[in-house]
Amino acid sequence: MGETERNIAEIEALYRQHGAALLLFASAISGDRGRAQDALHQVFLNAIENKSLSRAKNKKAYLFACVRNAVLNDAKLQNRSISLGSDPDTEPAWFSSPERDYAGEQNLRRALGELPEDQREVIVMHVWGELTFSEIGELLGVSSNTVASRYRYALAKLRDSMFAKEKENSCADSRQ
Repeated sequence: MGETERNIAEIEALYRQHGAALLLFASAISGDRGRAQDALHQVFLNAIENKSLSRAKNKKAYLFACVRNAVLNDAKLQNRSISLGSDPDTEPAWFSSPERDYAGEQNLRRALGELPEDQREVIVMHVWGELTFSEIGELLGVSSNTVASRYRYALAKLRDSMFAKEKENSCADSRQ
């Protein structure tokens, strides 16, 4: 097996291992699953053509950085606002449980969409991308303490938002 074949095999393995989390991350930033898929595929095509992954020390963190840059560059080119959609048919699967809690999932999407972008990025990269605070800090160009603070603030906002929505739903149920 030559160097090119090894490179392609490694990239295919990385795609299988991290593709779903990278797509979720790209979707969370762009709010558009189609654009997220395009960005993700472009990153992997570039990795094959440029053999850039061979120089990366932390391949997963490098892929997250590349996907983030691809999505943000696309958004600049499109000159449009970035929003997180709420259509369950076009959104990525946040949960893989066979007994999905569609209402809870929709509430989580809404709550994530209400977070400031920097906090939403940290939540998605840490929870679904399984990146450490240090890796996220390197990717975003901030300290790991800043990342930890954003994560903590985001969790507090999500908890407040989800609790408020649950309380609102239980009040509505008791009135019926």
